[in-house]
Amino acid sequence: MPPMNQTAATLLSVAMLAGFAMIVIGTRFALTPEHRRNGGLTVLVGIIIIANVLVLMI
Repeated sequence: MPPMNQTAATLLSVAMLAGFAMIVIGTRFALTPEHRRNGGLTVLVGIIIIANVLVLMI
């Protein structure tokens, strides 16, 4: 892993927090029948953000 400066580490941390927040909020949103599709897409985007951060850290 190449060394990161403080800005890069902060941005990756914020992206991870946003990904986890999207998963939690999307799950709650998906439990309502009228918004199930939007909640599922929000969870999917949260998973993609977390996966991207994990790939960048390798």
